[in-house]
Amino acid sequence: MKKELGIFILLVILCAVTGFENPRFFSRVNLVDTANLIGLFGIFSIGAGIVIITSGIDLSVGSMIALNGMLSVIALTQWHLPWPVAVLFALAVPMVLGLAHGVLITKIKMQPFIVTLCGLLIYRGVARFISNDMTRGFGDAEGFPTLQQWASGTLWGVPMPFVYLIIISVIMWLVLHRSVYGRYLFAVGRNEESARFSGVNTKLVVGSAYVLAGLLTGISGILFAFYTNDVSPSTQGNFYELYGIAAAVLGGCSLRGGEGSILGILIGVTLLQVLENLVNLLGIPSSLNFAVMGGVVLVGVLADELIQNARRKK
Repeated sequence: MKKELGIFILLVILCAVTGFENPRFFSRVNLVDTANLIGLFGIFSIGAGIVIITSGIDLSVGSMIALNGMLSVIALTQWHLPWPVAVLFALAVPMVLGLAHGVLITKIKMQPFIVTLCGLLIYRGVARFISNDMTRGFGDAEGFPTLQQWASGTLWGVPMPFVYLIIISVIMWLVLHRSVYGRYLFAVGRNEESARFSGVNTKLVVGSAYVLAGLLTGISGILFAFYTNDVSPSTQGNFYELYGIAAAVLGGCSLRGGEGSILGILIGVTLLQVLENLVNLLGIPSSLNFAVMGGVVLVGVLADELIQNARRKK
């Protein structure tokens, strides 16, 4: 809880400083836009955090979002599937890919870094191939207006992606912090061998974490596709895996595994979006966005390392 409190205080200070420097930060338009982006990035970041808690990593998120978005477009515009079927299909694919990751990691004993790095390359390539490397839009596909309202509309003035994030966060908080499965995730992350000797089916736990991350990435992929209204297979989702990892690390998820919280991940996502908003509002060159994010992640990992060293000395 100390980590979450510390990052929350940093977030409050950052918001106060940004608002003081540029009052537009607290304008309704900017707050709604920021909430929308927090929702879009927050959903898949929770999945990334779950994987990190198990001492894993998922580098395929961005490419999976591109593939998922392209499949959503194709399912509606070329295959003419009813929109509920198209949505279920678009969610099933990343879950199957997550299952493949889990099998390769738990059964074949491949390193998560290598498995998901290969996924990053493969899924991006497949997305470009099935689209002939062209940007595709939804056009006048049947069911598009309904889906667009559900994906990028508002509920009482609140962006739908943010509404979905809140719902998913509550569910995942209960799963991670109030269930036996959640305790297993932490146990596997802290010491997989000890968890296995304690009777935990570690392979099932780790594999399910990647499936869950795939589901959340699939939801984000659909929302991003409707947010942009078209999908560019070469750029959609670029570096999003870094956003997810950065948000999780900033929110208190240790890259060693076994630590993290849903609240912390949400604060981490919000902090990253506020930082990006600060760059835009203060007129800082947008080319520094990644430099700022990289610096923040470095500070987060360094802080985690210092905390771990202090604990070991005790």
